[in-house]
Amino acid sequence: MLFMNIYTWEPEQRDALIKRRMEKKGPTLAEGVKKVHEWLDVGGGRGFMICETNDPKALMTSVMGWSDLMKQQIVPLLDTTEIFPAEKGK
Repeated sequence: MLFMNIYTWEPEQRDALIKRRMEKKGPTLAEGVKKVHEWLDVGGGRGFMICETNDPKALMTSVMGWSDLMKQQIVPLLDTTEIFPAEKGK
């Protein structure tokens, strides 16, 4: 299943966030969680990461390691073709 992690940070957290991200060479994801893609808001202070996992608890474990630096909102996603099958192949 796909999940979107919408994460935000305060300006005073930016340097610590960059430092940790560089030290870890990217996001730290638990086993069973795969990053599909990630974007940053050009205005700063916000990012979006799409992850794939069959274990929501593993995703929660992944984001908890960053909760001291940013707020995170996890949103489960469904492909519209699962709800509207007529859209398949368009």
